[in-house]
Amino acid sequence: MARKRQDTEFTATLASGRQATADFDGPYVTLLVDGTPQSEINLEDPADLSFGYIRHMGHVLDLAFPKRQALTALHLGAGALTIPRFLEHTRPGSRQQVIELERDLIEFVREVAPLPQHASIRIRYGDAREQLARLPRGLVGKVDALVVDVFAGAQTPAHVTSLEFFTELESFLAPAGVLLVNISDGHDLAFARGEVATIREAIGPTHLISDPAVFKGRRFGNIVAVATREHREFPGLARLAASGFPPATVHSDAQTFQWLRGASAVRDADATPSPTPASSLFTRRS
Repeated sequence: MARKRQDTEFTATLASGRQATADFDGPYVTLLVDGTPQSEINLEDPADLSFGYIRHMGHVLDLAFPKRQALTALHLGAGALTIPRFLEHTRPGSRQQVIELERDLIEFVREVAPLPQHASIRIRYGDAREQLARLPRGLVGKVDALVVDVFAGAQTPAHVTSLEFFTELESFLAPAGVLLVNISDGHDLAFARGEVATIREAIGPTHLISDPAVFKGRRFGNIVAVATREHREFPGLARLAASGFPPATVHSDAQTFQWLRGASAVRDADATPSPTPASSLFTRRS
């Protein structure tokens, strides 16, 4: 059913010069930066995840851990705090740390869509990689869900795509922890294959979730990498991914290995930012 459109918007100019907009449509709030949708939340039901790649992350988290189990989570990149809200709603009592570069963006988000007062979500400001060294040492080896969704403008910075970076992240993962990474690419998929090879070497077995057209390089889009230290299955994930809009497919670790086509891990010395995505990267459900 299509939503009834409500043309209510709030805007703010960030210190970077970019413009943040909160577009309200009933209970849904879409965060846009310079006109590009970044995140969407349902204020009445934070478990309702609209953007495809974020919904795929939610499916993995639902399947990876027992229902309602409180988690320790670390999020690199905040957006509209969609996944932190999702975890707080579905797993009350979860302890969450968020690292975000732009303080004024989060202040804007929290003003237009406040977090639940009881939520245990701490936000740290600064560069994602630099802030890792400042996290409490008690998090080392204790993080159940580690989510990487870092963008500077329309691209993922090179320094958060390398083997050195993901090796540092690996130290935070709990033995049964799950790393979720949003990767944006298209066409020849050289960037995506390099990053997935890097994640797989630094962390371990890696599943991938995406639109089949993105997997084949036919268009720009998002690929979610799901990495664990030991081999894990996620029963029902393929069905859930296929039933959403747009439909997506899941690559097992063995299929991921074939998809890589011999790509090798990327180090700091040769890391590059992600390609600039198409304006249609995010699909909003109607």
